[in-house]
Amino acid sequence: MAAESAAFTPLTLPVLPLDDEVVLPGMVVPLDLNDNDVRAAVEAAQAAARSEPGKPRVLLVPRIDGSYASTGVLGTVEQVGRLADGDPGALIRGRGRVRIGAGTTGPGAALWVEGTRIDESAPDPLPGHVAELVKEYKALATAWLRKRGAWQVVDRVQAIDDVSALADNSGYSPFLTTEQKVELLETADPVARLRLATRQLRDHLAEQDVAETIAKDVQEGVDKQQREFLLRRQLEAVRKELRELNGEQEGEESDDYRTRVEAADLPEKVREAALKEVDKLERSSDQSPEGSWIRTWLDTVLELPWHERTEDVYDIRGAKAVLDAEHAGLEDVKERITEYLAVRKRRSDRGLGVVGGRRGGAVLALVGPPGVGKTSLGESVAHAMGRKFVRVALGGVRDEAEIRGHRRTYVGALPGRIVRAIKEAGSMNPVVLLDEIDKVGSDFRGDPAAALLEVLDPAQNHTFRDHYLEVELDLSDVVFLATANVLEAIPEALLDRMELVRLDGYTEDEKVVIARDHLLPRQLERAGLAADEVTLEEGALRKLAGEYTREAGVRTLERSVARLLRKVAAQHELGERELPLTVREEDLRELIGRPHHVPESAQDPAERRTAVPGVATGLAVTGAGGDVLFVEASLADPETGAAGLTLTGQLGDVMKESAQIALSFLRSHGAELELPVADLKDRGVHIHFPAGAVPKDGPSAGVTMTTALASLLSGRLVRTDVAMTGEVSLTGRVLPIGGVKQKLLAAHRAGVRTVVIPKRNEPDLDDVPAEVLDKLDVHAVTDVRQVLELALAPATNGAAPEVPVAA
Repeated sequence: MAAESAAFTPLTLPVLPLDDEVVLPGMVVPLDLNDNDVRAAVEAAQAAARSEPGKPRVLLVPRIDGSYASTGVLGTVEQVGRLADGDPGALIRGRGRVRIGAGTTGPGAALWVEGTRIDESAPDPLPGHVAELVKEYKALATAWLRKRGAWQVVDRVQAIDDVSALADNSGYSPFLTTEQKVELLETADPVARLRLATRQLRDHLAEQDVAETIAKDVQEGVDKQQREFLLRRQLEAVRKELRELNGEQEGEESDDYRTRVEAADLPEKVREAALKEVDKLERSSDQSPEGSWIRTWLDTVLELPWHERTEDVYDIRGAKAVLDAEHAGLEDVKERITEYLAVRKRRSDRGLGVVGGRRGGAVLALVGPPGVGKTSLGESVAHAMGRKFVRVALGGVRDEAEIRGHRRTYVGALPGRIVRAIKEAGSMNPVVLLDEIDKVGSDFRGDPAAALLEVLDPAQNHTFRDHYLEVELDLSDVVFLATANVLEAIPEALLDRMELVRLDGYTEDEKVVIARDHLLPRQLERAGLAADEVTLEEGALRKLAGEYTREAGVRTLERSVARLLRKVAAQHELGERELPLTVREEDLRELIGRPHHVPESAQDPAERRTAVPGVATGLAVTGAGGDVLFVEASLADPETGAAGLTLTGQLGDVMKESAQIALSFLRSHGAELELPVADLKDRGVHIHFPAGAVPKDGPSAGVTMTTALASLLSGRLVRTDVAMTGEVSLTGRVLPIGGVKQKLLAAHRAGVRTVVIPKRNEPDLDDVPAEVLDKLDVHAVTDVRQVLELALAPATNGAAPEVPVAA
């Protein structure tokens, strides 16, 4: 639009300066007449108005830092009176823009200038884009007014249709700066001015939205902090009341982990790791799950006995006396523990407690059948050494994390069983019994036996790292005792890290001593009987151990003693028996029935298994220790039976091959042995091992099968008191086998008097107790012919051999 119009005549007006304030056309403002410039302008306008019709007129000009704007507003003095505070004032209304010209003279003390009215008319009708601009401005102004709650002003703004008046209405906006209002004042084009006002209002609303969002976030944060503060105060008050109710002191439940870590006696690297976790804890919020994980980890670290150690008892004779008093027999393991204590004592005397960061721990594997005292031996070792004792049951463990712990990222993570054992013991040098290490399994969760490799390696376990702790733990001073029933079930790499100590079972004399000194007192107490009320003679104990039980250990023997004492206690309560009572050997049948394991030598000759040709007595090793094993052989009827070899008894491949070898040897050497081997060509041979439900395998039954076949063919009986073991070759050589001690103990328990073993197993006799060897006639042979000479009874003169025939 044009800035000026010839229709407007020049004006001569007094100047009313406005310091840091702008008045736009259409605005009505009150001004204080105490201001000299305001009073002078108003008085000059009133003086000029006396000679002119209409209201007094002034020129409202903004004055910024002493400089006047180039555009002013024509204002009329509507009223002169008193303001709200009682000071004199004038009410002035802005009428239109005036372009300021040169100064001139006039009445009064005011400054007079010449000016020209500016044309502010808008096109009629409004173009489409101007109408949209008007609509946008009204929408923005309405939104802003509604936020401020100025509902009464909304209708007035909506009623303004003039573009210039609508743009000048923004002069009432308190958020506009003086510079922005001056810019509006000096913009003569009403459309450009409305566009400027729209932009200013839009920018302000955007800033206001951002400010409101920030204020809302800040308020929410403040409210959350205040709520958390209040809840924590309430929680502290509840805890204080609970402590007072329970009679606890104020500082018993301190949560200041930093103080606890700094006060604890921790290794340097562990202290550094703990302080890092404390820093994380202090930075994390209380609602974060990480906080509870860190607290649990810190509690675990602080509870571990990092520098706690028990002093070993270096009384070697006293330790040996403790072992002898608590366990009969087991000389090998007692000797090993005595050696360990003696070496520890000498190392301590010479200041060699720690060498290369490692201490003098021990890792022993106690392997033997059930019931021989492997588990209870661990407690005795700890007692003899003066150390704490912890038992870790590994039977059925299939998760590798059970040994090395879980990663802390998992919910419910815990340290492994080794760390928990150290924590439970309360010292860094306990005796840890790893019970049933041969029962450890493996699946998709890992192999626990592989995780035990580092634990049981004396060269590595001084820097053992648990997945949960993630700090080094020194296990080099721990005495590990691992128990197992089956040696073959332990992985070779794990077995290589342990010192093997075999517990092959007890002799009958040892069982009698154990029953008299340990089992009987314990079962008397459990049965509610005094020691002087029931007495078992040694003969009764020996019969219990020899004929009522047949085992390597003493568990069944203890159950037999318990059964006997329960029977006595019940009969006494029923009035059928008086106490005190001495139980003799002949009283056992009346109290607990007939014996279950009568030796072959004690049976009637006609009832013995070896009463017919083709039956021989062998020796075997099972998971329950040594045992006798009978081998039966028979020949099929040549008219009904098919030729060949038949094997029964759930045999393994090795044992089947031994049967083939035995049969081949007899076929090739039958004439030399004076055996009718012609029968082997046309008649089928059947070899059976009784107890067919029990799997059997191994080469040590070779000589037994050869003897049974030779007895079958020759018709000569196998001596009842002879048992044998050994592998046989095609040439008749007797080769060495394993488990000699357990087999001789089994032969002794079964009442066998003569035992045949391979010559190369003769050094193993040093491990057999002397009292067992005294009662056995052991023959070490190199050839199967020697076995046949010892085992086969002489042929009956003139009697035809009685050969068992298979149906």
